[in-house]
Amino acid sequence: MENRRTSYRLPKAHGPRIAVIGGGHGLSTMLRGLKQYTENITAIVTVADDGGGSGMLRQDLRMPPPGDIRNCLEALANTEPLMAELLHYRFSEGTLAGQSFGNLFLAALNGISSSFDAAVSRMSEVLAITGRVLPVTNANVQLEAEFENGVRVVGESKIFYCKKEQDCRIRQVRLLPEHPKALCAAVEAIQNADMVVLGPGSLYTSIIPNLLVDGIVEAIQESDGLKIYVCNVMTQEGETEGYTAADHIAALFKHSVPNLFDLCLTNSSPIPKGVAQRYAQEGAELIRCDKERCGELGVEIINRPVATVENGFVRHDPGHLARELILLHAERSVRIAGDRFTFDKDFYLVEDSKEQGPGADGKNR
Repeated sequence: MENRRTSYRLPKAHGPRIAVIGGGHGLSTMLRGLKQYTENITAIVTVADDGGGSGMLRQDLRMPPPGDIRNCLEALANTEPLMAELLHYRFSEGTLAGQSFGNLFLAALNGISSSFDAAVSRMSEVLAITGRVLPVTNANVQLEAEFENGVRVVGESKIFYCKKEQDCRIRQVRLLPEHPKALCAAVEAIQNADMVVLGPGSLYTSIIPNLLVDGIVEAIQESDGLKIYVCNVMTQEGETEGYTAADHIAALFKHSVPNLFDLCLTNSSPIPKGVAQRYAQEGAELIRCDKERCGELGVEIINRPVATVENGFVRHDPGHLARELILLHAERSVRIAGDRFTFDKDFYLVEDSKEQGPGADGKNR
C-alpha cells in the first residue's frame, strides 16, 4: 500500500463567502483574521450606538453612528501605514477632543453622498478594503432595554449604567422605531453566504440589534450556509453578568427564532489566574460552557483555543479565531471524508491522504 497526498490550493479570491453580523471591537478583530483567508467577506454592522464620538456626530449631524463601521473598515483596509495612523488619530484638544479622524472622514462622505451606505461604500473604495462593510439599515434607530423589574431605558450608552443601578437582568431590547428595513445588499449577502457568523461582541448592544431589523432573521433562515455564533470569552459588566453560553444562545433565540444557528464556537484557551481575578473584581468572569443545556436548545458547542491576553485584557485572537472558523467551514461544508486541512497566508489547503489498494492489474496505486 502506498500513501498518496493531493493538495487543493484555494486563492483568497475564491475563498468562502462569509457574512459576519455584529458590531464593536469583537467584530473588527475577527475581520482582521478572516481577510487572510478570503476576499469574499461582508460585514453587516449595527447602527444603534449612541455613545462617545459616534454619539456626538449622530446628534449634531443626524446621521447613523460611524464608529463601529469605521472599525470594520479599518480592519479590512489595505492602506499605507500613514493612512492607517491618520484614521486612528483622535483629537486631544478643543471641541473635537476625543473625536477620531476616521469618524469625521465618514461623516464628510455622508454629507456628499445620497445615503449612509453610499458613504460607507465610498470610504471602502478609498481604503481599498478586502470585502464589504454594510450598515444593517439606513434608518435612524435607537435601542431600548427593558429589565426584569419592568424598568426601561432608551439609548445604547445608557443601558450599562441602568443595569448596574437596577441590579437585575435585561428582559429584552427593541429598536425605536421598531421594524426598520434592512439594507437589501445585507439581506442578499446573508442569503448567498457559505457561512454566516454572529458575533463576537456585546450580546444586547452589538449583536441582537441586527436581528431586530426586518429581513435579517429571515435571510439567515433562508441561507444554506453554515451558521455559527461566536460566544464571548468573558461575561460583560453591565450587560451579561452571570450568563452562561446557553444564556447567550437563549437570548439570541428569544429575540429572533429558535434554531437560528446550529453551532456555537467557545474558547478553550486558559486564562491566567491573575487576569481572571482582576475581571472578577469588576463583576466579570469566564463564560461557563453548559453543553447539556446548549444541546437542549439545539446548538452544538465547538470548544477551541481562540482567545489571548493583551495588556491584561482577554481578547479573541484574530488569527486563531479566523483559522478555526475556516476549519469549521471546511469540515462541515466541504465534507471531503478523511481530508486534513492546513493553511498559509494566501490559501487554505485541503490535503487528501488516501491509501491506494491494488488496481485491476494487481499493482498498488
